Amino acid sequence: MTEADVDAVSAVRVHGWQTAYRGLMPQEYLDTMSVSADAERRRSWFARRSPEVSELVAEWDGEVVGWACVGPARDPDIAPGAEELPAPAPTAGELLALYVAPCLIGTGVGRALMAAGTARARASGYRALYLWVVRGNTRAQRFYERAGFVPDGAEEAFEVGGRSVPELRYRRSLTPEPAPPPPVPSPRSEP
Repeated sequence: MTEADVDAVSAVRVHGWQTAYRGLMPQEYLDTMSVSADAERRRSWFARRSPEVSELVAEWDGEVVGWACVGPARDPDIAPGAEELPAPAPTAGELLALYVAPCLIGTGVGRALMAAGTARARASGYRALYLWVVRGNTRAQRFYERAGFVPDGAEEAFEVGGRSVPELRYRRSLTPEPAPPPPVPSPRSEP
């Protein structure tokens, strides 16, 4: 992603929220979301974001149709030094965002962004990747589960338009699966 992509990313994000969160968040809040206001916030954030954060866009016929953002895990229980992850290196990453233009959901754009984001996370040395998904967003939950994520039991709520919106945390290991043992040679009969 470049700064020139900010407006298009904001459009994908806002329209993604308005589609995915219908019935899960206050409709008035969704209806009043503004692409230009989101782009203004995103431009400010883009200018000061950490170099550890990777933002990726997907393009279709030269137009931005998807966006993903990956960086270090933010939750204290999975950040460096947490019991399951040895300090000092940050070994857990977080998929901070993944949005696709609503008209292109199911076309492979999300899978391509997931693959690219996962590759970035591995290249950053993360051994696990976490994400948060709004409870009740079954389409997103199925998507992440097909990508190898499983709920880890953590739940948290955030406030949107005066309403508490619960989220579930998902986790996926990024360490390679151990190779299967070589086949055991079968005994040969001697003539």
